[in-house]
Amino acid sequence: MHDTPALPSLTLPQMLRERAKSDAARVAIRQKDFGIWKPFTWADYHRRASAFGLGLSALGVPTGGHVGVLSENRVEWVLAQMGAGLIGVVTVGVYPTSPSSEVAYVVGHADISVMVCEDQEQTDKLLEARASLPALTKIVVIETKGLRSFTEEERELITTFAEVERLGAQSGQQSTIDTALAAQTLDDIGLIIYTSGSTGKPKGAMLSWRNIRGVVPGIVERLRLTRESSHLSYLPLCHVAEQMLTSFVPAYLGSQVNFGESIRTVQEDLREVAPSIFLGVPRIWEKMYATLSIKRQEAGGLRGALFDRALAACAPLADKPRADWSLAERARFAWHYWLVFRALQNFCGLRRAQVALTGAAPIPPDVVRFFRVIGVPLIEVYGLTESSGMVTGHPIDRVVIGTVGTPTVGVEHRIGDQGELQLRGDMVFAGYYKNPEATAESIQDGWLHTGDVVREESGQLKIVDRLKDIMITAGGKNLTPSEIENTMKASPFIKECIVVADQRRFVSALVMIDFDTVAQWAQAQRIAFTHFRSLVELPEVRALVEHEVARGNAKLAQVSQIRKFHLLTKELDHDDGEVTATMKVRRSSIYKAYADEIEALYA
Repeated sequence: MHDTPALPSLTLPQMLRERAKSDAARVAIRQKDFGIWKPFTWADYHRRASAFGLGLSALGVPTGGHVGVLSENRVEWVLAQMGAGLIGVVTVGVYPTSPSSEVAYVVGHADISVMVCEDQEQTDKLLEARASLPALTKIVVIETKGLRSFTEEERELITTFAEVERLGAQSGQQSTIDTALAAQTLDDIGLIIYTSGSTGKPKGAMLSWRNIRGVVPGIVERLRLTRESSHLSYLPLCHVAEQMLTSFVPAYLGSQVNFGESIRTVQEDLREVAPSIFLGVPRIWEKMYATLSIKRQEAGGLRGALFDRALAACAPLADKPRADWSLAERARFAWHYWLVFRALQNFCGLRRAQVALTGAAPIPPDVVRFFRVIGVPLIEVYGLTESSGMVTGHPIDRVVIGTVGTPTVGVEHRIGDQGELQLRGDMVFAGYYKNPEATAESIQDGWLHTGDVVREESGQLKIVDRLKDIMITAGGKNLTPSEIENTMKASPFIKECIVVADQRRFVSALVMIDFDTVAQWAQAQRIAFTHFRSLVELPEVRALVEHEVARGNAKLAQVSQIRKFHLLTKELDHDDGEVTATMKVRRSSIYKAYADEIEALYA
């Protein structure tokens, strides 16, 4: 365990007030609206958050009350969160992609009284479930454009974000915030973040201000962040990974956050912002990798040969610290950088990235290796909602691909029974809301039981699998499905692979193609198709996937190799309960939905 670098003993809202004093004119946030990046200083941030917080007070939200946010990332998200924090109110984020039933579950379970919604689409989800939400007293809508005509009863329930801000600004009750901040302690709960619910109903993890402050030094030190760092915020803010880089770190460090126009414009926004730090979940990196693979196919001829040659020449440098590169290696990389890699980095929007991270789920090592070869300093990190974010990561100059690095500053770790990773430190969450049984199971004697099986490799931690996901074949062999699945997903043509092996004679799998890359491949082969299903049912596509599975199998031990697979004829869908809001596979739901297809593989 390392010594934690000194941070002020202040909560996140108290830090916002300090920033507004010490860095008043410095830009804290930029938001892109109608193509123009609009800056907000720390003074603007504090002023508007204070106004919104006082507006919530005027709406009757009590100290310790709960306010929800249902929106894509934008400045109003953090204004609502910080505004709530300034008056001692807890913020609960809800995934904007969730259907009405899932939204209603979280809003009801979290006892939310005021809900901030982005637009009519999100508002309608709440109105649909209104009868089951007796505690909900107000819906605050950010985007009023296109709001349909509501009934008299609905109009009483709805107000606008601008109106709440105006209400607070005109209240003249600044002393309310001073009083709340004076009474606020590090052990107060600041956020409730709901887990993705891949194995059941989502649980509300309560994060105290101490938890949030406890995780920051490790993130800052491991990622080498400074107050000059800039970040593009686009992953859902109801997830702890985005919270740590959009809310936690900037308040303590004074760094800058950028909100793009929408989740759909990320690639374009990345190129414009060229952030110094970029966080992508594995699906983002896999998608970029697949896109660049398509570009390689399209290039053909000389350009394709240059691409392949550059990758081959620089492959040995992927996990070698730059400080250890010889003069010849530096020259070799520089030559291929100007010839090939610079254009690839520009295309991704990552030319200025001093560090790029992947986390939240396993990633194929080949994908990490590819980005490191082209000069994107991608490292793998690990954390949970229950650890308030990132608690391990590669040291930037000592990367062991396929591992998640070493514990960060302030984190104690041990490996328990069955190889389970256990953690202790200020960042370990305060418990699950209204679920003492699950809390007692998760935190024992101050140690967080992560449920992840790990082993040490070259002094760094490797995540083997979830404890509950490890499978035992009919022959008594232990298998880690995520290792098999990741090996297959390294193919640009395979988007999802769900292994079936528990109590079975051999390993089989349900495989979902990556529609974009397979469609591009089919067009290049002049093979006609009309939609997802028609593409999947082509014998040529079956042969393509068989080839990719065989390539993956060659990297696996014999007992882990996929002997048979079924190609899914539709994409896995959140609305069908097959994946969570964070696109994590719900194994039990899928096994149930495809029971007949699975049995056919073993017939």
